[in-house]
Amino acid sequence: MTLSKDEKTQLIGEYHRHDSDTGSPEVQVAILTRRIQQLTEHLKEHKHDESCRHGLINMVGQRRRHLAYLKGRNSEAYVSLTDRLGIRRK
Repeated sequence: MTLSKDEKTQLIGEYHRHDSDTGSPEVQVAILTRRIQQLTEHLKEHKHDESCRHGLINMVGQRRRHLAYLKGRNSEAYVSLTDRLGIRRK
């Protein structure tokens, strides 16, 4: 379950800091959020896909670490990003 090139390009264009930015925390969190949504939908239909569930748990943890990094560096960007993506914050 991967993102198509068009979806990834669209997410990068929407959340980038500058024109050649593809690796900022904002972009990485947006891509991970989209992949998490895809896997969640997949697991609703395929409840016993344990390898998929394991991958989903890893992605959620990775996204959490990116968000913690962003919160420590730039709390305004963190609040803005979580609002845009609809992610709950502590």
